[in-house]
Amino acid sequence: PKSLQLPMLLFSFARLYPFYSYNFVTQKYKLLVLTVATEETDGFHRFMQTAHYFNYTVKVLGMGEPWKGGDVGRSIGGGQKVRLLKSTMEILADQEDLVILFVDSYDLIFAGGPEEILRKFLQANHKVVFAADGLIWPDKRLTDKYPSVRSGKRFLNSGGIIGYAPYINRIVSQWNLHDNDDDQLFYTKIYLDPSQRETLNMSLDHKCQIFQNLNGAVDEVLLKFGTDRVRVRNTMYDSLPVVVHGNGNTKIYLNYLGNYVPNAWNYEHGCGHCDDDFLDLSQLQEYPNVLVGVFIEQPTPFLPEFFQRLLALDYPKDKLKLFVHNNVSHIQRFWEENRNVFNSFKVVGPEENLSQGEARNMGMDLCRKDASCDYYFSIDSDVMLTNRQTVKLLIEQNRKIIGPLVARHSKLWSNFWGALSLDGYYARSEDYVDIVQRKRVGVWNIPFMAHVYLIKGSVLRNELKERNYFVLEKLDPDMALCRNAREMGVFMYLTNRHDFGRLISTASYNISHYNNDLWQIFENPVDWKEKYIHQNYTQIFTENYLEEPCPDVFWFPVFSEKACDEIVEEMEHYGSWSGGKHEDTRIAGGYETVPTDDIHMKQIGFDKEWLHFIREFISPVTLKVFSGYYTKAYAVMNFVVKYTPGRQAYLRPHHDSSTFTINIALNNKNADFLGGGCRFHRYNCSIESPRKGWSFMHPGRLTHLHEGLPTTNGTRYIAVSFIDP
Repeated sequence: PKSLQLPMLLFSFARLYPFYSYNFVTQKYKLLVLTVATEETDGFHRFMQTAHYFNYTVKVLGMGEPWKGGDVGRSIGGGQKVRLLKSTMEILADQEDLVILFVDSYDLIFAGGPEEILRKFLQANHKVVFAADGLIWPDKRLTDKYPSVRSGKRFLNSGGIIGYAPYINRIVSQWNLHDNDDDQLFYTKIYLDPSQRETLNMSLDHKCQIFQNLNGAVDEVLLKFGTDRVRVRNTMYDSLPVVVHGNGNTKIYLNYLGNYVPNAWNYEHGCGHCDDDFLDLSQLQEYPNVLVGVFIEQPTPFLPEFFQRLLALDYPKDKLKLFVHNNVSHIQRFWEENRNVFNSFKVVGPEENLSQGEARNMGMDLCRKDASCDYYFSIDSDVMLTNRQTVKLLIEQNRKIIGPLVARHSKLWSNFWGALSLDGYYARSEDYVDIVQRKRVGVWNIPFMAHVYLIKGSVLRNELKERNYFVLEKLDPDMALCRNAREMGVFMYLTNRHDFGRLISTASYNISHYNNDLWQIFENPVDWKEKYIHQNYTQIFTENYLEEPCPDVFWFPVFSEKACDEIVEEMEHYGSWSGGKHEDTRIAGGYETVPTDDIHMKQIGFDKEWLHFIREFISPVTLKVFSGYYTKAYAVMNFVVKYTPGRQAYLRPHHDSSTFTINIALNNKNADFLGGGCRFHRYNCSIESPRKGWSFMHPGRLTHLHEGLPTTNGTRYIAVSFIDP
């Protein structure tokens, strides 16, 4: 046609002088992006965000119109898109200098700009170019009708079309079907008609120069990081596609790519969109109302500490309502002490016999039904929030669903998955480790989260208005919620912009002891240390916070008051004190020369834990005070001694069968007992005022003959170890 003689001349000129001509040629054309979106989903907003970044001109078709095109994610459909495009093209059909790019929006992002896409379209030397796919849909019987290709993808995909406006109009003007008929089949039949393919000069983007469909091609693509933006590179054809389409079951992978492309995150500048739509709480007249759902579904270590951290959250308590599902634990005391602290406090106990899913649905329903509930904050009892600003920080990110990163100490086990396997379970994304270790910091679109998250109340009353989101087939409640959210097109985000806290390990929690947390030194070492090690312990090394009251006798803080109390309680609960007799079947030979009234750590099953305590917290002090001596941190005799005037009040002078000995005071002089202390004969030096939680450390053999001074009133407890016997 005469109308295309000029474009052909310009194109020929560009081919002769490619280095400077294509910009001149592309300037002769306008590019208009057309897309269909009947509602503003998270996917649509992401699409528009990438379009605005590259300054595309976008016209959205069908916004606000009911979707009648069927469930295109699972079956045929999508004809409504062609109908909307047809009516629009009737208006644009005579614009010969207009290039139309028609794409999906919910599952598509731009990786390049209009100039690049126009240049690549002109290089293709066709009037209409469709996206290409390695998989045929929806009618496999049409496979043999497709033209064979020497290299590249063979089949048409209707998620991306680019062409001159008159030619696009000639194609879509043939539509006379229904909204729920299949759009891709419509375009396929036109393309497979040899006469129409030639007359309309149609082709496919066989080597993904413009369009990258991810279905069946995930292994072909990787991220290419640049200084300012990130591209998707097709390694099979060495191309840089401009349009990336997460068709089929690749929506989750597109979400992963969208965490980077085009400017969401890169190594140079970090997170590019973290502060988009930021909600500054300081500018609000009053804080939003938050319902906190607490779920205690299994025996959990450090539960009192969990509740204390919950109380310590920096958020107005009159804006917090508390819902607790307690399936195992006794929290009556916490409820009685704090029921008036919050705006409201509701507890559902094990007597209700609710499943996890039912309990979580109940918590979510309380917010869903309450119009004043602005946010629902769900937290499991195995989450130890160390950041008091957590709720504020999550609200300010202004996402529909967002959770803070929490992981087990020194482990890669966290509260999110970066990818899913084909059967919907865990798969490790390429960036998972870097996100957990906070080597990449940002706000991440993820397919699964658990343990702790914030949901907008408006989302619960709209996108997630249906109940029973935690009950789905045989999935656990968290997996059910996340699948439902994904299917509703609601993006779930995780932020690691701050250090929020950690996950407690509950798998090996033995609740047969009187004070069960004492045994958590292996499973949860950070929480064990915070609870049981003296707050000034680290100052021993940073500020030389220890004393030498007698020659080579060192005195330093090691245990917290809670540790002292619980060790004493554990021993008294066990109750079988030795009575200070010489005959002792617990030791080799059965005879104790200098007996004490004691209980061995081994008797209460605490021997391994106690030796680990020596290795972790006593050995470093040994190296500091006995320079050049490297302890094996091994001890056979580890015990708690009980001194009382009526049983055993003192201990006669003796040497210990050790290289060095520790002696930790477990209660307070003057408050719990009178008298006591230790006298070292060689130096005529006595220590008569032991401090609770502080330990003596002194050589055991030869030089430090010592005796236990009489306890004159009350009961004195000490923990003793003969180290390196």
